Amino acid sequence: MKILSCNSNRPLSEAICACLKLPLTRASIKRFADMEVFVEIQENVRGHDVYVVQSTCSPTNDNLMELLVTCDALKRGSAKRITAVIPYFGYARQDRKSGPRTPISAKLVANLITVAGASRVLTMDLHAGQIQGFFDIPTDNLFSAPVFTADIQEQYKGKEIVVVSPDVGGVVRARAIAKRLNVDLAIIDKRREKAGISEVMNIIGDVAGRHCIMVDDIVDSAGTLCNAAEALVKAGAASASAYVTHGVLSGGAVARVSASPLERLVITDSIPATDAVRLCDKIRQLTIAPLLSEAMLRIAEDRSVSSLFD
Repeated sequence: MKILSCNSNRPLSEAICACLKLPLTRASIKRFADMEVFVEIQENVRGHDVYVVQSTCSPTNDNLMELLVTCDALKRGSAKRITAVIPYFGYARQDRKSGPRTPISAKLVANLITVAGASRVLTMDLHAGQIQGFFDIPTDNLFSAPVFTADIQEQYKGKEIVVVSPDVGGVVRARAIAKRLNVDLAIIDKRREKAGISEVMNIIGDVAGRHCIMVDDIVDSAGTLCNAAEALVKAGAASASAYVTHGVLSGGAVARVSASPLERLVITDSIPATDAVRLCDKIRQLTIAPLLSEAMLRIAEDRSVSSLFD
């Protein structure tokens, strides 16, 4: 079993290696003068089970290309099995035709990863579950629920809480955490006029006097979360916080979170924290390294991955 890290999230790769007590495989991933990606694996990988850790976060296209070229290098180096470990799967929000003559880019990316030589994929909290079906190779989709549940139990011990889905589409995800915590579920019904802009319409459920915890998979501009937090506070909630797996936090998202009624925003290290994120006292990051490392070990030993979430 060998673990190789591309450049998008090396701290997470190192944390995974620390959990598994394995060294990172030596590799050189660099750019030519014209920004072409060049990869050289500096260890023998013939007949090995290799795990390539790479989040396809910003700069998305550069990081995706690194992953593809690395998989090709390993395939040509006769690796026995190549598992693409993608903590954050970019292009996941393009999982269907949103209008006439628009692409399904998530399917295209799945095809590229397969053709590049990956034998299987390990990812986390896909934006839409059907993306697993876009791959023609085995795909394991992990959930952040165990990590979030443990932290919520520690942070809100003795407090009356309610788990909130910030939109109708995220009900299944929020319900899973509400069930683990044995608490009530509320839903925010909103109308999205266009991409990146949302308008809160109605709150379904009792939130008055309770600590509201919103659960989602991706926070990008943070507009939805901030609007939802404002609506919850207006409805009488004791506080409003959010637990989100992938902290994309592009543009002015961090400033928006700082100025909002959100008490705290908890994200994972599926995407490396920027300086702005690290300096924001409202944002906290949890590590998913133990969860990923356990899943990788189970794959290597041909054991069940789904039992991690029983």
